Amino acid sequence: MCKIPNVNVGIKWLDFNMHGKFSVMLTDGRQIIVPVSMFPDIKNMSLKHRNEWMILDHQYFTFEHMTRVYSILDIMSINQPAA
Repeated sequence: MCKIPNVNVGIKWLDFNMHGKFSVMLTDGRQIIVPVSMFPDIKNMSLKHRNEWMILDHQYFTFEHMTRVYSILDIMSINQPAA
């Protein structure tokens, strides 16, 4: 993987201990709380499997039991298609 162009912030930590939500700590100190329902693949995972996350190149994350890779853009909703 490589860095996303023009994105200067990274993912530092993930926390799945909130009911129905997860927290993403960013390298610039911000914390983003996201509804798990926005990510059906993650929602369908057990808490045990959610806690087996991996950060890749500071801007992506995935899980030991998942092939899909999410990016910081997915979390920040930057890459939504134009209407």
